[in-house]
Amino acid sequence: MIPRTTLRPRFPLPSPLRASVNHARSLSPSTALRFLSTPSTPPPDSSRVLRIGRKTAKYAAFTCFSAVLGLGVVVGGVFIHDAFTYTDKHIDRVPVSPLALHPERGGPKNLPIASVLVGDEDDDSVLSVKDKPRLVIVGGGWGAVSVLQTIHPAEYHVTVVSPDTFTTFTPLLPSAAVGTVSVRSLVESLRKIIARLHGQLINGRAVDLVMSERLLEVETISVTGEHRNIYLPYDKLVIAVGSVSSTHGVPGLEHCFQLKTIADAQAIRRRILDNFETASLPSTSEEERKQLLSFVVCGGGPTGVETAAEIYDLCQEDIINYFPKLCREEVSIHVIQSREHILNTYSEAISKYAENKFQRDGVELITSARVAGVHQDHVVYTTKDPDSGKAVEHSIPANFVLWSTGIAMNPFSARVSSLLPNQVHKKAIEVDAQLRVKGAPLGDVYAIGDCATIETSVVSHLLELVEEADRNKDNKIDYDEWQIMVKRIKEKIPMAASHLEEVRTLFDLYDSDADNSLTLNELAVLLQEIGNKITALPATAQVASQQGKYLGHKLHLLATKRENLLANGLPDATDEAVTGPFRYRHLGSLAYIGNAAVFDLGRLSFMGGLAAMYAWRSIYWSEQVSMRTRALLMIDWVLRGLWGRDLSRL
Repeated sequence: MIPRTTLRPRFPLPSPLRASVNHARSLSPSTALRFLSTPSTPPPDSSRVLRIGRKTAKYAAFTCFSAVLGLGVVVGGVFIHDAFTYTDKHIDRVPVSPLALHPERGGPKNLPIASVLVGDEDDDSVLSVKDKPRLVIVGGGWGAVSVLQTIHPAEYHVTVVSPDTFTTFTPLLPSAAVGTVSVRSLVESLRKIIARLHGQLINGRAVDLVMSERLLEVETISVTGEHRNIYLPYDKLVIAVGSVSSTHGVPGLEHCFQLKTIADAQAIRRRILDNFETASLPSTSEEERKQLLSFVVCGGGPTGVETAAEIYDLCQEDIINYFPKLCREEVSIHVIQSREHILNTYSEAISKYAENKFQRDGVELITSARVAGVHQDHVVYTTKDPDSGKAVEHSIPANFVLWSTGIAMNPFSARVSSLLPNQVHKKAIEVDAQLRVKGAPLGDVYAIGDCATIETSVVSHLLELVEEADRNKDNKIDYDEWQIMVKRIKEKIPMAASHLEEVRTLFDLYDSDADNSLTLNELAVLLQEIGNKITALPATAQVASQQGKYLGHKLHLLATKRENLLANGLPDATDEAVTGPFRYRHLGSLAYIGNAAVFDLGRLSFMGGLAAMYAWRSIYWSEQVSMRTRALLMIDWVLRGLWGRDLSRL
C-alpha cells in the first residue's frame, strides 16, 4: 500500500488541482492513482479564442482591402491610359517631298527611283535620319527582325522590303494549324518594330538587283492588282528572304500543304475542320470517311513531327468530345520519313523516345521510304524490299498531305546567285565568314538566315593562303609557315577550327615525301579534305537569329566608326576592322511530340511529359518578339486548357 503522505503536495497548488488532490485522499490508494493519472480537460480559454478570431478578421480585412485597392489601381490605370491615348490629333499641312510623290526615273530599266520616301519628312525624328547611310533589309523573318532589334536608332536610314507587313513566330505554326494558339498571337507588325529606328516599310517583293548602281528592284501591287516596279537605292543591303520547300522532283505537290507562313497554317486548319465536318455527315460513305480522316505528313523533321503531334492532340482532346465518336475512331495519322528514324538530326535517344511515343499514340511511322507521287485522293510511296532489294510501291488514301522535306532557293536568292559567277551553291547564297555575299562589292551586300550558307571550301583560298604564309617565296610551306596558314584559315572559315586542332599531326600526315614542307599539290589535297569534313549550318531560326544579332552589332560599330573617320577625312572602316568572323553557338534543339517535348542540348538530352512540355512552352514564350505576343500566347494556352480549341471554321 502507498502511504497517504505521498499524496501531500510539497508546494502550493492551484485551486482546481488542490480540489482534485483532496478528492483523491478520500479514495483508496489504487483508485486515487488512477484518478490522478487521468488528465483533466482544462476549461476553454475564451481570451485565446478571441485573439485568434481577431487575427483572422484582421488578415481577412487586409486581404479584401488589398484586392479592392489593386482592382482600383488597375481600373484607374486603364482610365488614365485611355485619357492619354484617345486624344484629338489634327494633321495640318503634312510635309512631303515632291520627289516622294513624283520620283525620277533611271537605272537599266528606266524605273522610278524611290530616293525619297513618302514618310521621310514626317517629323524631326524622321528628318534626323534622312541623310544617314541607307540600310535596306529585304525580308521580315528571324534574321531581319534580329538586325532591326540590334542596331541603334539614328545610325541608318532604315527601309524594310517585305511582301508581308508582319513578322511570324514560325516555330509555333503547327500549333496554330490546329487552333491550339491563334495566328494573331504569332505575328507582330513590322511597322511597330521599325518605329524605334524611325524606319520605313515598303510592302513589296524584291525581284532584281543592280549592284553597280546600288539599286534594288521592288515589285509592288496597285489597288487594281497591277504590278508596278520601282528602284530602291541602298548603301548597305541585307538579304533575309528565307527559303521555299524543296520538291525533290516529286509529282503532284500541288495537292500538298506546306507550313511556312500564317496563310499556310490557316489553310491547314480549314482543311482539317472541313474533313471532320464532312466525315460526320450521314451521306458520307465508309470509304470516303477513311480518306477524309487519313492525315499524311511527308517529312520526319521537327515541323512534320510537331504537326503530326498537334493533329493527334486535336483528335484526343477536342474531336472525341464534340464530334461523333466514329470520327475519332477512324482517324489515322501517317509520317513518311526517308531516313531510318524521325528527328534524325537529334540524338539517338530522342529519336527513339519520339518513335515510342508515336507508337503508343497510334501514329504510324513509315521510315526508309520515299514519296513517289501525291494524288488528289492518295499518296504513293516506295520502300526497299529487304530480300530482293527492289523498290516496292505502296499507297495511302488521304485528303490531307503536308509536305515538309528540305528547302530550296527563294526566287530572289536565285536571281542574286545568278548575277555572280562564283556563286555555285544550289540551295542558298554563299557568304563569307563576315556574312558578305561572295562576289558582290565588298561591304555592300550581306545575306543571312535560310537564304544564305557560309562557305566551307578551304581549297578555293589556296593561292591566297600561300601568298600570305609563304615568307621565303619558295612555293612550299614549312611547319612555321603552316602555323601561319592555320591561323588565317581559322579567321576566314571559323567552322574549320575543330578540324585544325592537331596542327603537327596534319602537317606530317600530308607531307608525303617527308621533306618537312608541303608542296602546292599536298596542300590542295589537305585543304580539300578539311573542307569535305565541314558541315554547313542548319537552316533554323536559331542560326538566323544569331546571324541577325551579329550583323546588327557590326552595322552599329561601322556606323560609330564612320562618324569618327569622316570627321578626320578618312575612308570607311572595313568589316574586319570592327568585328571578327561570325561564330555560331548551338543552344540546343527542341520539339513538341504531343503533351510531351524533347530537348537536344548537345551532350545532354532531356525528354519527358508535362514538365518537358511546359519547359518547351517557356522557352518559346521567352523568345517572342514583344510583350504583346507574350500576353496573347499565354492567354491562348489558358483558354485551350479551360475550354479547349476553337472548332469554328472561319
